[in-house]
Amino acid sequence: MSDTVRVVIVDDQALVRSGFTMILAADGIAVVGAAGDGEEAVEVVRRTNPDVVLMDIRMPRLDGLEATRQILGRAGPAPRVVILTTFDLDRYVYAAIAAGASGFLLKDVSPEQLVAAVRLVRTGDALLAPAITRRLIQRYARRDHRSFPLAGDLSALTARELEVLTVLARGHSNAEIAQTLQLSETTVKTHVTRILGKLDLRDRAQAIVLAYEVGLVTPGSAG
Repeated sequence: MSDTVRVVIVDDQALVRSGFTMILAADGIAVVGAAGDGEEAVEVVRRTNPDVVLMDIRMPRLDGLEATRQILGRAGPAPRVVILTTFDLDRYVYAAIAAGASGFLLKDVSPEQLVAAVRLVRTGDALLAPAITRRLIQRYARRDHRSFPLAGDLSALTARELEVLTVLARGHSNAEIAQTLQLSETTVKTHVTRILGKLDLRDRAQAIVLAYEVGLVTPGSAG
């Protein structure tokens, strides 16, 4: 794996694209492409093979949700897709995570947070801050999602793995899970890897959504 994180920025506003490009002009990060709509995004990603895609949702021609599906559905290594959203959580964000997106960022994120987030998601972590996760789940988890594409038999998990998944689903980091369950951070990482493998999940973001879908945690229990 190269030390440089290759990023593609997708947004229909040129000002957002240029602003994020300037912010990401940091050591170890290279913006290798940009697109103004979903169709262009699919082509740019195919051509540049980035590690991370910052994806707007509402765009002309092809929206960010369908672009995410197409990008993550192609053969070969897939990038991490991060949804860009406003303070009022976009109604498509939940579906985007279900489609494989690794989380989401608010468009008013600070420069330091943006740089840190790009580096974090490249490692396979999810961008789901606890407060934002609560709002997202409280708004959407009680809807009928029986067609939700994720599937997993929680009986395959050990008691400890269920504990880890429960705390993870509240949006906590590995360090916070370790503190809550009095485990080492290395042990938590091992449990998370096993959970994802047993449940056939792409990443932590999908694990969080699935935990709510199956009722392991419920809206209002996050904290």
